[in-house]
Order: sequence, then structure tokens, then C-alpha cells
Amino acid sequence: MDDAVDLQETIALSMLMTWKCAVLDVPYGGAKGGIRVNPRKLSLNEKERIIRAYTAELVSFQAIGPAIDVPAPDMGTGPQEMSWIRDTYQLLNRQDINGIGVVTGKPVEVGGISGRTEATGLGVYYGIKHLMDRINDIAPHLGFATGLTKNNTVVIQGFGNVGSYTAEFFDQDATVTTIIEHDGYIHNPNGLDIAQLKKYHAAEGTITGFPGATTIKAKDINDTNQPLEIDCDILIPAAKELVINKDNMKNIKAKIIGEAANGPLSFEADEYLSNKGIVILPDLYLNAGGVCVSYFEWLKDLNHVRWGRMTKRLDGQRGKAIVDTLEASGVVISADTRELIQQGASERDFAHSALADQMIDSLDQIIENAIDYKIDLRTSAMTTSVRKVAKVIQLSGNVFT
Repeated sequence: MDDAVDLQETIALSMLMTWKCAVLDVPYGGAKGGIRVNPRKLSLNEKERIIRAYTAELVSFQAIGPAIDVPAPDMGTGPQEMSWIRDTYQLLNRQDINGIGVVTGKPVEVGGISGRTEATGLGVYYGIKHLMDRINDIAPHLGFATGLTKNNTVVIQGFGNVGSYTAEFFDQDATVTTIIEHDGYIHNPNGLDIAQLKKYHAAEGTITGFPGATTIKAKDINDTNQPLEIDCDILIPAAKELVINKDNMKNIKAKIIGEAANGPLSFEADEYLSNKGIVILPDLYLNAGGVCVSYFEWLKDLNHVRWGRMTKRLDGQRGKAIVDTLEASGVVISADTRELIQQGASERDFAHSALADQMIDSLDQIIENAIDYKIDLRTSAMTTSVRKVAKVIQLSGNVFT
């Protein structure tokens, strides 16, 4: 939902979704839809009526359904809007036993999945973390040690859903020095306390003024203190498109750029920075964590049971038996390790583990393709996706020939 939605952009985004699903081996065909309206100018009741009318139109044309097209939240929408879509579809299709799977990104209470909220930011973290595990396979000239460590400095633009979760997960292994928002940015060369920053942001509605960092407000930003140009190892634009362009591309000092936002680099900037030796992890792959966990939610809905419901207690009992046997044999096990072994996997554990596996596997495919053909990661991600789709079309054949 946005007042800039148009048909041409929607067509382009639907194609992008095809390649994004293919790069992560998610068996969706790829589609996109939108409503041209500014949701910030609507009351809750007006928004609900529009969403329900939109859904009813899609149903009338048989253009939506758990086996036809499965929407997910995007700009201007969230779990509540997805819940309205689910309710409207099921109202009009009471005989569809799988109707709850018509849409993803729903609240957990109405068929959503634990772990969907943080999925995109977590996918960004998993993708860049594995890139650092293999950085010397593709970019030894950068001089990094293998693996993500506290020595790696990270700058993140955006502190919404994607940016805040990205920062939270990176804070475990790296040093997040800078967070950039529309009203300014905060910087601490020794690292920000992200947990405290999230509390401050929730209370104050802004990151500026955070006591654990230096604040530079938007009105004070000039050519000498541009936040995207701060010297760092990893720069993660997680807000708007085209923030790195021909005007600032020559001043970018990051060695790695992770595109958590859609299209944060212009064509000129991408070409210039790639030729300069900077590694760019493309949005096509990096911000696909959301659609990947949407797929897991869809599978959950079609199975009519939450992940872990049938196995958590049994796995925990088996784990406890193993711990008891080891300790009886004199093996010393730490409290953290004991808890990890003894607790069965929850739905969130399943979602996070499966997302990590898919992000790692897909990046390995992209890297191997890049090495084989001596191409950058963006080109490799796209060609990997296109080849997968082409192979499916080839194997499927044409019923009319």
C-alpha cells in the first residue's frame, strides 16, 4: 500500500520475486500486487475496508488462494492486514480446508509462524556471516580473516523492522558502530549497545539522543560527515533505494556492502564499486529471508500443525537421556550445553535453523557460480536463478507442441 504504486513497477517486482524465490529454492512462481493509496492517511476502519474489498476482487477473479497466489506483507502492510486477507478469503471460501494458507506474514494466533517477524533481518545476518566464512575464496584482496568477528565494524542504514533486527543479530558477533535514520545518525567507534538502543527507540520514537553514542542530527549532516561514507568493514543499507549513487559512490569506504533494502545502489554505483574490488551482496539474495520463512509458514498451514508440536517433548526427553548417560560416565557438561541438548526444538527454532540452512546453501551456489564464470555476486545470483527457472521449463516441456 503506497501512493506511488503503479502497474509497471508491480510487473517488474513480480519478475524480481520469481528470481528471488528461485535463488533460495523456494517453489513459488513469483507475483506482486499493490493498492495505490497512502496508508498513513487512512483510519484503521478505512484500511480494513480497502484490504477486504481488494481481497474480494482477487477472489472473484480466482486470482488468490493457497494453491494459486499467496501474498505476503510489503510496504504499508503488516500482520493485521494479512489477517484481514485471510479472514475475507475464508469467509468467501468456507469449503477450502487449506484456506488459512492463502496469505503469509499473519499473526501467530491466526496461522502465522514464530520467527517471521525477524526473518528478513536474520537472513541478512546469516548471509553476511557466511560470506565472511568464505570471504577469502572470492575476495582475498580485502585482507579479512576468515569469519565474522568483533574486529569487523558494521554501519547500518535504517532502524525499522529489517534494520533493527539486523543490528540485533550482528551485535552478537561484530561491532555495530553506526545506525542511520531519517532524522540523523548515532556513532560509537567502540560499538553501540543494540539492546539498550532498541529500548530507547521504543520509548522515544527516535535513535537520536541515545546516551551511548554521539548523535549527529539530519540538519547538521554535511559533506564532511556523511554517515554512509564512514570507514567500516560492512555497510548495510536497510532503508531506501538508490542511497548509494553517482554523487557519493567515490566516497564509500566500506569493503563489503550488504543490500538489505531493495535496490540501494544505482547502476553506476554498483559498476564503480564492483570494479573497485568492493564485494556487494545483492538484494536479490540477501533480503529474501522474509519470503523464505513465508514459505515455511505456508507449509505449516497446509500441514495444519505447528512445527515442533509433535516432536519437541520427545526430542527433549531423548536429549536428557543422553546428558544423564554422559554425566554418569564422568563427562562434565556445562549448563548452557545441557539446556541446548535437553530442550526440544520450538517452532521458532525450526524456522531459524531452516532459514540459516537455506541462506548458507544458496550463497554457496552463488559463490561457486561466481568463481566458475569469474563474475560478481549480483550477476552470479541472477544467472543462478535464471538457470534454475530455465531448467524447470525445459523439463516441463510444452503440452501444446
